[in-house]
Amino acid sequence: MRLLLSKRTIALRLIGLAALALFFGWLFNLATEFLLLLCVGIIGWHYKHLFLLDKWLWRDRKLSPPAGDGSWQQVFDGIYYRQRKSRKKNKELRALVRRFRDGAEALPDAIVVLSNDWTIVWCNKLAQQLAGLRWPMDERQRIDNLIRNPEFQQFLQLQQFDTALELVSPLTEDVTLEYRMLQYGEKQHLLIIRDITQLKQLEQIRKDFVANVSHELRTPLTVLQGYLEMMDASSMPPEPVWQKAHGVMLDQTKRMDALVQQLLTLSRIEAAAKVHFDEVVDVPAMLALLEQEAHSLNRDKQHQLVFRIDPDLKVTGITEELRSAFSNLITNAIKYTPDGGSIEVVWQREHQKALFRVTDNGEGIAAHHVKRLTERFYRVDEARTRATGGTGLGLAIVKHVLSRHHSRLMIFSEPKHGSSFSFALPPELVLPVATTKSNRKSSA
Repeated sequence: MRLLLSKRTIALRLIGLAALALFFGWLFNLATEFLLLLCVGIIGWHYKHLFLLDKWLWRDRKLSPPAGDGSWQQVFDGIYYRQRKSRKKNKELRALVRRFRDGAEALPDAIVVLSNDWTIVWCNKLAQQLAGLRWPMDERQRIDNLIRNPEFQQFLQLQQFDTALELVSPLTEDVTLEYRMLQYGEKQHLLIIRDITQLKQLEQIRKDFVANVSHELRTPLTVLQGYLEMMDASSMPPEPVWQKAHGVMLDQTKRMDALVQQLLTLSRIEAAAKVHFDEVVDVPAMLALLEQEAHSLNRDKQHQLVFRIDPDLKVTGITEELRSAFSNLITNAIKYTPDGGSIEVVWQREHQKALFRVTDNGEGIAAHHVKRLTERFYRVDEARTRATGGTGLGLAIVKHVLSRHHSRLMIFSEPKHGSSFSFALPPELVLPVATTKSNRKSSA
């Protein structure tokens, strides 16, 4: 229990000391001198405790108060009590701030706490990565001095925060950011920055997909409609016209069927559940069949086809998906290499991985086209693609198949020097040589 200072007690002590001084002064006939000595003693006693207080507060590192006399001990105890209470509150406040910051750091968005004059109070790490802010160097800096985009400046000036602002990232042009401002507490704002690059890309892909599918289906349907309008039960076209019309309609129907089949394949791969790699894929046997198909497809092109296949190299995965990837790459090389070209297909071990590579000596592809080849419906040459019957979905299918098998398509190409399409399946999908040989012996 804390004892409070009593004015009455202090007054009685002073009166008692004064009476004692006057008594001794009367005995020695030095009353004034004894009263003066008493005052000097009281002042010295107080200064002694003031020095103790100063030393405790500013120089000592002890938390416990110094030992004092009389009323000073109660002063020391009172200060100690207040300090302990303040330390407890500060500890609780630090824990609360830490929980707030931990929660803000765990958010998937960048968070910047701003005062009313747009100075930065605090920001999380994601704000430093997305907006280029630096903490704590940018503390108390105005956000509009750090993000110099004119649209962002106007966004702050108008203070119309009902709608979000979309801007290109100040760090890279490939990233699109969404800025949203919220009122936060008193005289504070919360700036939320979100990376919406993927959302914008998905939105653009959806628009491109609808536009491309509509465009791809419109041409064959227009052809079929035109020929069908020429024909009715009473008047059939002459035999030469009919043969030509029949051939064109059949080609266009096959083209639509191929487009629909590849769209279904791509949709099935994207919607498939997580892959369980427990199925052994006999890639050498699969490539042997694909080699026969390649020679059949190559009759008109007359390419020089070379297949270098490791007969003991088998993997685990999804047979149909891998067959689709192999077939698309081989077929593309045959279709798009000028007549009489050279094409090499390789399936071999490389650094514990399974490497598949298709190399041709065709026209090659410019660098600005290479990075977009796996986009749906993207074509380097529209006229040549239509002439070969391509749908623009083959490499998109290959990309998704490889992604599900923990690999990715590597494209090396140079105009007039040919192209190389390759991928490597990871070691965990490659079967050991001993396993494949024992399986071959048991089958024999």
